[in-house]
Amino acid sequence: MDRVIYLAMTGAKQVGLQQAAVAHNLANVSTHGFKEELNVFRALPYVGEGARTRAAVVETTARTNYTEGVIQQSGRALDVAVRGPGWIAVQDAAGQEAYTRMGHMQVSANGVLQTSSGLTVLGDAGPISIPPDQEIAIAKDGTISTVPLGQNLNAVAVAGRIKLVNPPEVEMTRGQDGLFRARDNLPAPADAAVTLVSGALETSNVNAAEAMVNMISLARQFDLQMRVLSNAEANHRSADKILSLQ
Repeated sequence: MDRVIYLAMTGAKQVGLQQAAVAHNLANVSTHGFKEELNVFRALPYVGEGARTRAAVVETTARTNYTEGVIQQSGRALDVAVRGPGWIAVQDAAGQEAYTRMGHMQVSANGVLQTSSGLTVLGDAGPISIPPDQEIAIAKDGTISTVPLGQNLNAVAVAGRIKLVNPPEVEMTRGQDGLFRARDNLPAPADAAVTLVSGALETSNVNAAEAMVNMISLARQFDLQMRVLSNAEANHRSADKILSLQ
């Protein structure tokens, strides 16, 4: 009896965790550059003294769907989308290098190129500084050119180049802040093969319809686990009655 209860209990717990992951995906269906989080269940037998009579439902290591989103034109000079595989290097809250595909950028009050969420965008030599009162253009290789307002192209200057990387997907891990990092926490080398699309943004790769269907399926699985627990409780009561008559 306790084996049934334990299996249903752990199953219900993991279904609840996966529902949270699907809800997180749905919440980011409109987040530019967001990559869908994937979760899978598996059975894990407990090893100890005696026979292996217990098994638990556990969640495998969370994976990521790296499929590219749709590139949509925005017409904004500071918007960029990564074409094909690759990442934009940024500085996380701890000052370490991390990676994102969200290319909605801005220039801070201090003249530093940042993402719209306030993360400093890294160049080949560190943070990129933009002089004030400049028109900005970003080339497909990440080179940032500036021209003073009202001046002709003869006054063009290069402010820096966005660091673009492309480490193997198997070596990438997603952090709690939504940024990606190398598993060894070492900065990835710049990759000249990674290119950008200027004046465009990449949409999230979450399929809202599939996520909603998955959410409904998980709700039914949770209800099934609760029914198993209710049946186990009813069987336990019936067994107690039979034993009390002896």
